[in-house]
Amino acid sequence: MKILVITEQRQGKWNNTSFETLAAAQQIAAALSATVSVLVIGKGVDAFAAELAGKNVSEVLQVENDLLADYTPDGYCIALKQVIESAKADLVLFPHTYQVRDFAPKLAASLGKGMVGDCIGYRSEGGKLVFIRQMFQGKTAADVTFLGDGPWFASFQSGAFRADQVTTAASGAKPIQKITVELKAEQIRTKPLELFKEAKSAVDLTQAPLIVAVGRGIKAPENIPQAEAVAKAMGAELAASRPICDEGWLPMERQIGSSGQTVAPKLYLALGISGAIQHVVGMKGARTIVAINKDQNAPIFEIADYGVVGDIFEIMPALTEELLKAK
Repeated sequence: MKILVITEQRQGKWNNTSFETLAAAQQIAAALSATVSVLVIGKGVDAFAAELAGKNVSEVLQVENDLLADYTPDGYCIALKQVIESAKADLVLFPHTYQVRDFAPKLAASLGKGMVGDCIGYRSEGGKLVFIRQMFQGKTAADVTFLGDGPWFASFQSGAFRADQVTTAASGAKPIQKITVELKAEQIRTKPLELFKEAKSAVDLTQAPLIVAVGRGIKAPENIPQAEAVAKAMGAELAASRPICDEGWLPMERQIGSSGQTVAPKLYLALGISGAIQHVVGMKGARTIVAINKDQNAPIFEIADYGVVGDIFEIMPALTEELLKAK
């Protein structure tokens, strides 16, 4: 089996979920004795390709074209279809990003194939891949397999795998194969404008390495500055469960969960969060979860790496003080 990973970069920066997907591909390859190729697409992406060449992959594919300098679904689909057909990949993996959701289903359909999106894991049954994806806001999970011949298409949810588990090449950098694609300006039917942002203060929590999140236990909006002080002392982003954002105590862009953002930080500090499934599905991929709640039976403790049963209003100022001392 040949696995092809499509990475994502934009405005000179990686989307870190690309490396989470590469980690998934490497693990699948190890389980099925497959090979992994990785692709970067755009304009002026030599540095990105060079970074990928240091990873444990069989080859790096680099697709460059002036018409790919800015993302468009038409440009990406036309270019990637040519690459996938020539590479003869059996399985094509993507990070489940907003951009991938925009073009990947169309790409799969253009090749007469289906796509399994937003997967949280996989397993191998007798050499056959079974993908796992959540349904009904994380209340249940479905096993999905592909019928027919490849290429098969799938994307992995942010946080499903850890980017730091990507293995590096044991014997030097892998070769970079530059691929030329046929692409004409008239084939691109849309004109890219400036990137969409909900507000000037909008934050992408998916890229935050440290997150402090508050739940109903914060009790009132006037108590949020205490949590903000903890976050500032840690150098973390402030987030919240849905009830806090529904009340307008924090903007919706700060919401974590099935109807908010899905995150996978190095550290997730949950303050007064009970651990409802709708919230947990958005943060369970965190590397380390620390929960503080006065209810010792709160569901959040079931997934926490470290749990503190106590009053957050006693702990937050003490924690802030100690963090500032440590600096």
